[in-house]
Amino acid sequence: MSTDDATRPAARLTVLSGPSGVGKDSVIELIRARAPWVWLSVSVTTRKKREYEVDGVHYHFVDRTEFERLADGGQLLEWAEFAGNLYGTPRGPVEARLREGQPVLLKIDLQGATQVREAMPDAQLVFLAPPSWEELERRLIGRGTDDPDTINHRLEHAREEMAAQPDFDVTIINHYVEQAAYELVGLLGLQTTR
Repeated sequence: MSTDDATRPAARLTVLSGPSGVGKDSVIELIRARAPWVWLSVSVTTRKKREYEVDGVHYHFVDRTEFERLADGGQLLEWAEFAGNLYGTPRGPVEARLREGQPVLLKIDLQGATQVREAMPDAQLVFLAPPSWEELERRLIGRGTDDPDTINHRLEHAREEMAAQPDFDVTIINHYVEQAAYELVGLLGLQTTR
């Protein structure tokens, strides 16, 4: 065991959730660079791949039939449908990494976070919040990935998610992505460089 391994805390599952457009992907990209010993679970989805996304890195992209096979077979720790697409977390890799003593980070929605809390009560739930509602609207519109109907649906869903914020263990306000990533890594009990 290396010195770094000896100073790391026991493995813990941490769930990152928050409304669309709050910056979860940006925070995770910084954590990938600064805390490579944290294992980031890759969700499976039926959503179409965005231009910048890489299959197996951002998501495992599958069709609905394959997703339903995984869900019916108990191979997903949690899953939900959002905006006509299915999203879920493969159970096996999460459980394997925790058994190996590696901290695990999941990026999932509110419904998924609730399912994880039921399945793994010791999981730490972290809510990533926008500095303001107006800033969330600006970010969602500004990223240019969704049509107006989808943006409106995401904003409607975001209101529900924001109301559930008190159900989470910790809230991080994403004023600046670097600070939010630093705070999240701190919650994982790990040291990193700014």
